[in-house]
Amino acid sequence: METIIYTEDSLAVPARLIRQGELIAFPTETVYGLGADATNEAAVNKVYQAKGRPSDNPLIVHIKEITDLDPFVDNLSEKAQSLMAKFWPGPLTLIFEIKKNSLPSVATGGLSTAAFRMPNNKMALALIEQAGVPIVGPSANTSGKPSPTTAQHVYHDLAGKIAGILDDGPTDIGLESTVVDMTTEIPVILRPGAVTVEALASVVGEVNLDQHLISENEAPKAPGMKYQHYSPNARVLLIDWQKNNWQDALDWSAKKGISCGILASREIIQSFKADVVGNYELSITQDVQTASQRLFAGLRELDGQKQPIAVIFAQTYPEEGAGLAYMNRLKKAANQEYFQRDD
Repeated sequence: METIIYTEDSLAVPARLIRQGELIAFPTETVYGLGADATNEAAVNKVYQAKGRPSDNPLIVHIKEITDLDPFVDNLSEKAQSLMAKFWPGPLTLIFEIKKNSLPSVATGGLSTAAFRMPNNKMALALIEQAGVPIVGPSANTSGKPSPTTAQHVYHDLAGKIAGILDDGPTDIGLESTVVDMTTEIPVILRPGAVTVEALASVVGEVNLDQHLISENEAPKAPGMKYQHYSPNARVLLIDWQKNNWQDALDWSAKKGISCGILASREIIQSFKADVVGNYELSITQDVQTASQRLFAGLRELDGQKQPIAVIFAQTYPEEGAGLAYMNRLKKAANQEYFQRDD
């Protein structure tokens, strides 16, 4: 299959392909999604096949208007309506109980619930409108690898496996949406994102945070909950922001003869003279929001060096505010592993 890059001027073609049951990657403000007609079981199955994604991992349904929920969800709570009014369109996904058989079970991971989002991206909303159907949109990458934040990242992973990619340049946020379970009295954050705990609480009061790690044998209720996820081929080791033991890590890799790369702020990178294969600036200063936007691109670039990198040393931040989402993704990319000198 030839994978064609489309622009906004040719939007009618990918919209038609979605209606015909094909797969089209599309931009959002978070990451690029792999789009298919959410109501078409065969099309949704193609998503799992293209990504190599476990079929128990539910997908997020992307909509253009709140009324697009009507065929699937009854009786939206006041809290849900308040969150949608505040954050939609935007990087917030809400999980609801759905009407029986309103979506194919393959789209929901066999659950009685489904996740919905209204993306804050002009081209994404236009694609949904012109296709005339809700669109599932998991990250448009090989399952388990860093999520794509450019059309080129998508092409690298999925060329020949999907019909096309709608190109809108780099994404603005760079991390997937916040996922909130609205099926309980107190909303539960299942995946942190750009809409923070504090922002949610300011609208609906108390919210709970569930960051327990899903084992390979446990069915997740939302995407991105697996123990290891977003991982490059290289081993990722976290440098504790409190210990700040960068020099120990670089000395250790040199002594062991291990090729390494640095994923950190310019301030950190320029503070060391080390023999590294490559480095990638997450930000100029210690800016976690910029670091979040550049995290997946950095993992991908360091993983793609001509001279292979065995270990990526990565900067960490306190797990609060915007740092919560950043660390959620980075810790999974590193399989929760911090650098510890073993000699």
